[in-house]
Amino acid sequence: MLRINLLPIKQLKKRVQARNQIVGFVMVLIAVLLGLGFVGLLQIGQVENVQAAIADLKREQQRFAPIIREVDQLEKQKKELQNKIDIIKKLRRESSLTVHVMDEVANTIDNDRMWLTSLSQSGASLQLKGVALDNQTIAQFMEALKKSEYINSVNLSSSTLNKVSNRSFKSFGLSCSVGFPQAEEPAQAQQK
Repeated sequence: MLRINLLPIKQLKKRVQARNQIVGFVMVLIAVLLGLGFVGLLQIGQVENVQAAIADLKREQQRFAPIIREVDQLEKQKKELQNKIDIIKKLRRESSLTVHVMDEVANTIDNDRMWLTSLSQSGASLQLKGVALDNQTIAQFMEALKKSEYINSVNLSSSTLNKVSNRSFKSFGLSCSVGFPQAEEPAQAQQK
C-alpha cells in the first residue's frame, strides 16, 4: 500500500520556523525588557541614594551655617585688626623717621651763622625756612643735608634778601625729600 501524504510539509515547516522565530523574538524582547527594568531599578536606587546624600549634606550645611558665619565674622575682624596694626606700624615708622630727620637737621645747622624759622614734615616731604648771614652759609647747609642718610634730595625753593637793623640777612626756603636708608628699611620691617 502506498501512502500519499497530502499534508503540506513545506508549509508546516515554514509555520514551525516562523513560530520559533516569533517565540525567540518574544524571548529576546522579554530579556531586553527585564534587563532594562533591572537597570532602571538600579538607577532609581542610585538616584535615591544621591538624594539622601544631598539631604544629609543640606542638613550638615544648616548645622554648620552659624559656625561659617562666625568664621567669616572673625576673618573680617582679623582683617580690620591687621589694617589697624599696619597703620600703627606705619605711624611708628614715620615718627621714627621724623626723629632721625630732626636730629640730622639739628646736627647740620651752623648756629652761629643761621637759624631756622620753621620746619614741617609731611610724609616724605620736608620744608625748611630760615635766615642766614649769606648765600655761602645756605649752600654749606644744603651740602651738609645732602650727605645725610635720611635726606634724599635738597632743593632751594626761595631766597630773598632782608634788612634788619641795617644788617642784610638772607631768608631761604628749602624743600627736601626724606626717607629711610635702603639698608635700614628691611631691618626695621623685621623688628616690627
